[in-house]
Amino acid sequence: MRIVFAGTPDFAVPSLLAADARREVVAVYTQPDRPAGRGRALTASPVKQTALERGLVVRQPERLRGAEVLDALRALEPDLMVVVAYGLLLPQAVLDIPRLGCWNVHASLLPRWRGAAPIQRAIQAGDAQTGVCLMQMEKGLDTGPVLLRQSTPIAPDDTGGRLHDRLAELGAQVLADGLGLLRAGIRPVPEVQAEAGATYAHKLDKAEARLDWTRPARVLADTVRAFDPWPIAEAELAGERVRVHAAQVLPLAHDRTPGTLLAAGRDGLDIACGDGALRVLRLQRAGGKVVAAADYLNARQDLKALVAAPAGQA
Repeated sequence: MRIVFAGTPDFAVPSLLAADARREVVAVYTQPDRPAGRGRALTASPVKQTALERGLVVRQPERLRGAEVLDALRALEPDLMVVVAYGLLLPQAVLDIPRLGCWNVHASLLPRWRGAAPIQRAIQAGDAQTGVCLMQMEKGLDTGPVLLRQSTPIAPDDTGGRLHDRLAELGAQVLADGLGLLRAGIRPVPEVQAEAGATYAHKLDKAEARLDWTRPARVLADTVRAFDPWPIAEAELAGERVRVHAAQVLPLAHDRTPGTLLAAGRDGLDIACGDGALRVLRLQRAGGKVVAAADYLNARQDLKALVAAPAGQA
């Protein structure tokens, strides 16, 4: 087969390796180099870096539109285009070029969590499981028929980063399975997505990272996990803005105002929530390093006077 691969971030790299396992990738499309790091130097995407290491042709159009871009894609005579977190919408003119159409590896169990941030939204919503789908692309956003799918449980300690890495590998496996069927002359049977249960995973926004203590502790704990490693949850804690890197739910009863510091000890900082309490385990002060709650307390001896009551008491 002649495969064109389109992808950009780390999530797409395992799928690129799977697509090119038999050296069938004839070109790689990825986002143009972007400024990154403190120096804001132009930096190649992870997919571009991997493609160049493998000696693959790399193309970086700003948009997949225009006669020149479309003619260049047609000249590759692709049998299949594989798209994984590319970052650009594919117009119908592009979808029509490959002989077998375009496949997409999507990090959710469609139709749940169509859109840009399915991994984080699944954790944030408290979902018990998620997975990956290999989808035949159509013009709608993640609405195409599903060819193959694989599920995985979401563990209580899964973060956005940990689940991202697991789903990236699972997506590569599902893609490899689909390509294996094609090579055997078998086209996966498309399963039309049901509209019932469809949800949309909106792009992450840093403004969402601010924890609202009036919400249930379970919701806040899931948000902390979902937003690690980006954008990282933020909170007002005893008069100081901090970033919360790890927390757990305490199902205790209290009558304190949400946001009140209930207890402060080596095990963590217990904060009253609208329902239950959140124990902050690891946090970061402005300009500081990520530390355990015990180390934070060493730097804030004033917190002992702010404790309203021992944890577990109303």
